[in-house]
Amino acid sequence: MIVGFIGSGNMAAAMARGWASASGESPSRMLFTDSGSGRATALADEVGGDAVASNDDLVRESDFVILAVKPASLEDVAASLPRPRAVLSLLGATTLEKLASQFPESTVIRLMPNLGVEVNQGVICMAEPDNADPSIVAEARKMLESIASVHDLPDESMDVATAVMGCSPAYFAVIAEALGGEGAANGLEPDVAIQMVAESLAGTAELLRHRTPFEIQTAVASPGGSTEAGLEALAATGGAEAFRQAYAASIERMRGN
Repeated sequence: MIVGFIGSGNMAAAMARGWASASGESPSRMLFTDSGSGRATALADEVGGDAVASNDDLVRESDFVILAVKPASLEDVAASLPRPRAVLSLLGATTLEKLASQFPESTVIRLMPNLGVEVNQGVICMAEPDNADPSIVAEARKMLESIASVHDLPDESMDVATAVMGCSPAYFAVIAEALGGEGAANGLEPDVAIQMVAESLAGTAELLRHRTPFEIQTAVASPGGSTEAGLEALAATGGAEAFRQAYAASIERMRGN
């Protein structure tokens, strides 16, 4: 299966790196273009793919075209292409209806991955039109599942999912930076402090598969203990509310408000 990336930015690179190291189903070949930045050549060299001369060449050689350009470029890019067999769109806040209007003869699937795809532990939300070719959808799902857990969502839920899972790695990194920084400032080696936070986040992620957030907080925070004091400080400074506001700000930006 040949996958072509139109656009070689951060999320395209994360998916390509994930597939390059995946143990499951992955593309037999990856092709890349860019708008003149040189990223396509650098990424192709990194993951063992090929930078191609034009989007036209990429589409003609690809079984799946991953559209990873800025949303404002959609119409110009689509107008310049031959008909792709299948389009997997990474464009934020761009509906299936709008995508299908630009690729009326192609199977179009809307994706929202998060950065974890780079290490084969991502989350990908997927929306497909009612008339999508089921065999193409199955092929796409099999490839995507080698780098992420895949969640089927209606198109109208994709913006909410983006704010919840697409943006959250950056928020978790803020937590890691804050706690790791305090550890380093108080005597831990910086890399050790960050590693401790990373391992704690990974363990908590696994716990969340089995226990509710409230149960985990209760299990860690003994009455009168240090965790309880920390939770009280978070509440006093708006810790949880800050994340709610981050979600609200992301949704507002996506919806153009």
